[in-house]
Amino acid sequence: MQPLEDYLEQQRQRVEVSLDQCLPTPDSYPPLLMEAMRYSVFAGGKRLRPILTLAAAEAVGGDAERALPAASALEYIHTYSMIHDDLPAMDDDDYRRGKLTNHKVYGDAMAILAGDALLTHAFEILSSPPLTECFPAALLQQVSYRVARASGSFGMIGGQVMDIVSEGKQVPLEVLEYIHRHKTAALLTAAVTVGGLLGGGTPEQVQDLERYGHDVGWAFQIADDLLDVEGDAMTIGKQVGRDAVLEKVTYPGLLGVEPSRQRATELMQQGIAALSDFGPCAERLRQIASYIVSRNV
Repeated sequence: MQPLEDYLEQQRQRVEVSLDQCLPTPDSYPPLLMEAMRYSVFAGGKRLRPILTLAAAEAVGGDAERALPAASALEYIHTYSMIHDDLPAMDDDDYRRGKLTNHKVYGDAMAILAGDALLTHAFEILSSPPLTECFPAALLQQVSYRVARASGSFGMIGGQVMDIVSEGKQVPLEVLEYIHRHKTAALLTAAVTVGGLLGGGTPEQVQDLERYGHDVGWAFQIADDLLDVEGDAMTIGKQVGRDAVLEKVTYPGLLGVEPSRQRATELMQQGIAALSDFGPCAERLRQIASYIVSRNV
């Protein structure tokens, strides 16, 4: 088995090709919108969510290639959320992945519209021929439902709202957990379960993947909180210490650095344990869980 770093890079390149193929061409009209959409989609990134989709499809013995369009759709949703997160009315960030944020290049209005377009385009992809010609309509309906649920008011948006309204306040641990489980873990969970569904996983396998995604996605956000405290801006590609400036509620802020690191490790171990009935095909998912907690970018 090739090293995880090589696997992640290989899969990242695979996703990059799909992202380009699934987006409108750069010369589509209106060109400024297409440019703004592509600017953020191709501004770099680990492509962790689509890679998790592909790894989950492989974990249940499926053909990851057939899941690529759905994996790309999830990355469009993730990109839209970052464009909107960076806006002055939200986190007001100037840099993302070492590059100027979308609104700093194209202005607030175009950034909002580029994010809107990416979100809408994601659901267009989920109902497009590359998927409808390969999978039953009932299965794709379930995929779309899970992605919508994870992206909307009961998922990512709900978590973002609670993140905003909790700024500058003393909130209980339950609220912080809600924010993490919805703002970040929900979409990561969708990425994994979509891969399991499109890979032909059994209901039991999909349920185990859902548990894995929930715990690993939660650990991912705690790791992000820690990076904002301990990370290096040049390495991460954005300002550090922003959580403290914005008075955001975070695990390190509420519990301290070491207890936060311990909690992330516990969640990672729980996520791996959820795959106990899977064989060697799920090894990449196990490795990615460990990588998420130990990463420095």
